[in-house]
Amino acid sequence: MKKSDRISALVGQLPAGDAFDPHYTGYFACFNAGRYYEAHDVLEHLWLECRDGNALFYKGLIQIAGAFVHLQKQHLHPHHPKHGRRLRPAERLFRLGAENLAAFAPRHQHLDVAALRLRCERLAGEIISADYALNPWHPAHLPQLELLG
Repeated sequence: MKKSDRISALVGQLPAGDAFDPHYTGYFACFNAGRYYEAHDVLEHLWLECRDGNALFYKGLIQIAGAFVHLQKQHLHPHHPKHGRRLRPAERLFRLGAENLAAFAPRHQHLDVAALRLRCERLAGEIISADYALNPWHPAHLPQLELLG
């Protein structure tokens, strides 16, 4: 199955939102379920088609999902030769994502961008202050991103 077909099938299974493209709301549904790779893929589809001023906004969200992919894989396989070294790329993606979202703060498309940027900066700081030895992510405490009314 092609990636675009897989993404379309995934988006078709997600709850529909009225105000936004289903790829945008699908990002949040996947992210909140701890399906960060899928969140990345779903929003990447929208980002690649983006013809307005939201490209950096979507890119920032994609980078943040990517950071969580790294944390999740490192948590699952901390001693694996590849996955055990994922804290540095996670920290870098948190910083890049926060930077790309800066122009959209404090709020954009019903998302509290300012709060998300602070969370990313805090997580990156935790990783650095632990000298890349402690992963701040745990499956029992999945981060949640909510769209505000």
